Amino acid sequence: MILDEFHERSLQADLALALLLDVQQGLREDLKLLIMSATLDNDRLQRLLPSAPTICSEGHAFPVEKRFQALAAHQRFDEAVAIAAAELLRQERGSMLLFLPGVGEIQRVQAQLAERVADDVVLCPLYGALPLSEQRKAILPAAEGQRKVVLATNIAETSLTIEGIRLVVDSAQERVARFDARTGLTRLITQRISQASMTQRAGRAGRLEPGICLHLIGKEQAERAAAQSDPEILHSDLSALLLELLQWGCRDPAQLHWLDLPPEANLAAARRLLTALSALEGDRLSARGRQMATLGNDPRLAAMLTAAADPDDAATAAKLAAILEEPPRGGNSDLGAAFARQQPNWQQRAQQLLKRLGSRDGQPDAQRLAPLLAPAFVDRIARRRGQEGRYQLANGMGAMLDADDALGRHEWLIAPLLLQGSASPDARILLALPLDVNALLAQCPGLAQRSDTVEWDEAQGTLKAWRRTCIGQLVLKTQPLAKPSEEELHQAMLNGIRDKGLGVLNWTPEAEQLRLRLLCAAQWLPEEAWPAVDDASLLDSLEAWLLPQMSGVHSLRALKALDVRQALQNWLPWSLRQKLDSELPTHYTVPTGSRIAIRYHADNPPALAVRMQEMFGEAATPTIAQGRIALVLELLSPAQRPLQITRDLSAFWQGTYREVQKEMKGRLSQTCLAGRPGQYRADAAHQKSIRNRACRAPVTASESTETGRCPPAPARGPKASG
Repeated sequence: MILDEFHERSLQADLALALLLDVQQGLREDLKLLIMSATLDNDRLQRLLPSAPTICSEGHAFPVEKRFQALAAHQRFDEAVAIAAAELLRQERGSMLLFLPGVGEIQRVQAQLAERVADDVVLCPLYGALPLSEQRKAILPAAEGQRKVVLATNIAETSLTIEGIRLVVDSAQERVARFDARTGLTRLITQRISQASMTQRAGRAGRLEPGICLHLIGKEQAERAAAQSDPEILHSDLSALLLELLQWGCRDPAQLHWLDLPPEANLAAARRLLTALSALEGDRLSARGRQMATLGNDPRLAAMLTAAADPDDAATAAKLAAILEEPPRGGNSDLGAAFARQQPNWQQRAQQLLKRLGSRDGQPDAQRLAPLLAPAFVDRIARRRGQEGRYQLANGMGAMLDADDALGRHEWLIAPLLLQGSASPDARILLALPLDVNALLAQCPGLAQRSDTVEWDEAQGTLKAWRRTCIGQLVLKTQPLAKPSEEELHQAMLNGIRDKGLGVLNWTPEAEQLRLRLLCAAQWLPEEAWPAVDDASLLDSLEAWLLPQMSGVHSLRALKALDVRQALQNWLPWSLRQKLDSELPTHYTVPTGSRIAIRYHADNPPALAVRMQEMFGEAATPTIAQGRIALVLELLSPAQRPLQITRDLSAFWQGTYREVQKEMKGRLSQTCLAGRPGQYRADAAHQKSIRNRACRAPVTASESTETGRCPPAPARGPKASG
């Protein structure tokens, strides 16, 4: 088996090599493989095939002089290329092959060249949409006494032999297809060619005699270009490849030997499409999938052909497939008009397909177009949005027609041929058929899905229930739903919380503190399996911690009154709840017997705001979390004004306390101002007296504006000194 021009790395060539290697290993040890090209990537091939010998043949090509010339930045591409080509024609004899990215560039450069070349120079465009007579004119030698310029895409690198070429002008650009696995659409991009392609293009100038190749790129840029072109398998729709692999019996492409493994994202998109086309049962081909694989068509077209219910359906599907495989030239996007034409190549191809289907005697029927197309292209059913020519596809993407296209007056279309451009987010509709959507659904009721949904109406503060009939993301009909189930209501609430964030819930101070304690516990006691309570984790696990608390909650008002603290607490296993309460308590009991709330923070140590005299008898700073974390003590005056912030109570008693003691004389009794406060022990009566006296003590105007009352501790005290 000979695989020629393998440097092109077409999808078919890579698949053929993988399957041939599989045959060699399991069935035919005597099978010989020969991989050929003038510009092979030998290093990669030798890694895949370490035992294969490498044979290099010099051949008999004539020498080619390579020139490099960067295009002027201030000129349009077509004008700059035409100027360079015309100048080379004036300097040198012989005919020219001019490589351009696409048809648009060919037409524009041809128009520019027509004004710059002599009368004996014939301009011959070469691309697939041209009539066969024009293509032959480009390939055959120029007439006696004439020269020609062939303007071609990269198809002329290797696939065609063009007579009489001595000069090559290489624009150093190509247009390639890139499949988007997310949208299922292919887009075209223009990019710089590889060094291998430059070598191939230059070689066309040395077939008959010594020649010249002008690369329209700087030499340094050319040297920085990629050595080889990207293989198609990395950027293509892999649905046909996956269908062939499954027919081969290979359910996991990684089991085969590839130069480049097919990308998983593209394979996943291929599996989704084949599943939608009923070609798969699990990870195997269904009976319909096996029938599709025998046809050798694109999977969508194969699905349409195998869905034919009678000979007329088969004849209609075969002609449709022939048209979509070789779309009409001239830019007319009306598929119905194309179907009405009798074009020999379409008729010939349709007969081949009918023979494969084993069907005959049927007649194509335009009335059957929509029900045959729609199941295979359901994601490409389109509804007009706003202005004429703009549509939304069932897959959610946008699509557009030319502004003057007559199809733009129709509300519904099905567009089997689309192209994703780079200039607009909307795909361009290349071929489409007007739809009567009601008639289509009468014939194909399975295209529409009915769903009941409950939505969060923030403006009115209510939940609203709807029953919708849709084709993909296109809504056909919406009806209010009178009595949604509790499950639907709750799911709508959870979806609303995920959309709007946890802030819509009733986060009381107690709930916030519980959440902070759990965050801190995960840091300070990591040996325990604490649940994650960051925003993302709580939103992901609403069903686990919030939903069990939502029994009887049927409105947004009831949801916003829900006890979040209780929901989080109930979520904890009993052992963790006990551990949390013992190691990260909500309160700390001071020597006077008062239970003082501990304030937890996400980024700062826990704090205890307490009247200084209530800490008499506490020699050292209290700790939590098995003694790993010391509390920050905010020591307050009787009026709960900050006196000192410390994390070392023992050092405070022995040092700064003396200054505080002097400052507070006259405001506290001598008993309260203990000489050695860390060792002071008050009896029960005195403890009660300290608590009461602390609240009754006179305060200055600077300490409180409400004499005799104890205001709450501030959220944050002054910085600790010393």
